[in-house]
Amino acid sequence: MVKAKRLKKGIKRHVGRSKGRVTTRHKGGGAKRLYRYVDFKRDKRGISARVEAVEYDPNRSANLALLVYEDGERRYIILPQGLKVGAKVIAGEDVPVKLGNALPLQKISVGTEVHNVELTADRGGQMVRAAGSAATVTAKEGGYIHLKMPSGEVRKVREENWATVGRVAGAERKLRKIGKAGIKRHMGVRPTVRGVAQHPGSHPHGGGEGRSGIGMPSPKSPWGKKTLGKKTRRRVHTDKYIVKDRRKK
Repeated sequence: MVKAKRLKKGIKRHVGRSKGRVTTRHKGGGAKRLYRYVDFKRDKRGISARVEAVEYDPNRSANLALLVYEDGERRYIILPQGLKVGAKVIAGEDVPVKLGNALPLQKISVGTEVHNVELTADRGGQMVRAAGSAATVTAKEGGYIHLKMPSGEVRKVREENWATVGRVAGAERKLRKIGKAGIKRHMGVRPTVRGVAQHPGSHPHGGGEGRSGIGMPSPKSPWGKKTLGKKTRRRVHTDKYIVKDRRKK
């Protein structure tokens, strides 16, 4: 029997630095936390599991459901909205399209909300995992499933990819008021300072006497790159799977 404690592990946090140098700004400090191993693959097929507990996870916005399978093994999954302690869930090719169940997208009917969607077969869910998020199955065409993502984008995903039925719990997280700067520090978020308030050696917008604008036609990043309308998307070879862009109404 696998104990729940084995599903947690202490890991060294790099807090935005590599070899002592800042690689990601505004990260550092924060309270200690244990990493929870989450079953994104749902590869324990055909065996029913009961929701034993609902737990908080400091590493993500969504809560976790602790499942105990019929053979005694325990695993964490992302908590779907409405799934209660004591409920039964199962993963399989021909299981019912029911809250918390995992199955291939081709077996899920149009109009159903899903989460923890695989982008590549057998790699585990990579999309739609944040609290309160869900994708909707809108169409089935030529071996692909059309999914309306939380951003509004409509995207094609292979029909053999797996997903979990339901919406991720925790939509109310957006209503939380942080309250004070110290809470952000506990979360591992360091202060963000405007470029115009910095020293000219630290940011292109810095310097000047008193209050001043950025003093240039286009705003720049701390490293001098122009940022006005700059596109940051790199993986353009996946654009062919986008049916409707999220920016277009």
